[in-house]
Amino acid sequence: MTGYSVEIIEASRELSAREKIALKDLGNAASLDSELKDENDSVVITPVGYVVLNVHNEHSKNEKDYKKYVLLDKGGTKFVTGSNSLFDSFMSIFSEMSKDAPDEEYSIEVYKRPSKNYSGKYFLSCSIVA
Repeated sequence: MTGYSVEIIEASRELSAREKIALKDLGNAASLDSELKDENDSVVITPVGYVVLNVHNEHSKNEKDYKKYVLLDKGGTKFVTGSNSLFDSFMSIFSEMSKDAPDEEYSIEVYKRPSKNYSGKYFLSCSIVA
């Protein structure tokens, strides 16, 4: 047994075996946590789905078990984040659009904002592009 494992614990749709394997591999995913350097940066995603991964990493300096969220873009890019605040914002938009306008294409803008509760800290969030 290795010290690293990844399991899909939630997905926006049924996945094939090939998709499951590809989505658990984060080596070719774009990291939103790294791409957004400051509050002037943003990334626009046209979401077509998501997966939630449960990661176990024996070599992690902090938590050995944690979640990663993978947002799937229409263009084929996998965007990964560990941000709970971003995933909560994303799910609010994704759930409502899936329910009320399932055939309507839309985009979200992901951005970094300063925390009101923790001086010098930032959080990730997103908004639907009008």
